[in-house]
Amino acid sequence: MLGLKLPTDPRWVNIAEKNIDEILIDHAHCELKAASTANSLIMSFPEYSDLVTAMVSIVKEEMSHFKMVHERLLKRDIKLGRDRKDLYVHQLLTFFPKGGSRTTQLVHRLLYAALIEARSCERFRLLSENITDKELAKFYRDLMVSEANHYVLFLNFAREFGERKEVDKKWNDLLEYEAELMKNLGTSETIHG
Repeated sequence: MLGLKLPTDPRWVNIAEKNIDEILIDHAHCELKAASTANSLIMSFPEYSDLVTAMVSIVKEEMSHFKMVHERLLKRDIKLGRDRKDLYVHQLLTFFPKGGSRTTQLVHRLLYAALIEARSCERFRLLSENITDKELAKFYRDLMVSEANHYVLFLNFAREFGERKEVDKKWNDLLEYEAELMKNLGTSETIHG
């Protein structure tokens, strides 16, 4: 369903479980960034009323997810700490050339967001199915569904605002690029890395 061209290396789950505190910290920051992305889309493209309405909902949902992750950190007596650079996202965002029409910029941002949500969904599924902490496994199972919905939403908006055939080609090319990135990732205690 997610269209990912290369699944996460199964060893990532072992790294994640051994470093679950670090995963939770990184996850909290990912939720903040997801809310920020949705907010940025509202600010950059306010003329698209349907997009604005959907992004308002995503901002609320991502902040509620942040709150849930932060509560788990507090229960474990872990401080959130400063954000660390997300190498996966940093490398991913170099794929499309800068510039172009506003519509092109919007489509590219929506495709990036869709792919990040798809990869997060896949990682949350792996956590939900493989970690021994049953409460966290259920937590990640519930979040996996939300990430899948966000992935579909972003991809559908990209297809709505761009020319479908061109958007689908860009999506496939981005998936191929992401698969190459993933060959060198999956070895750190981060949601995407």
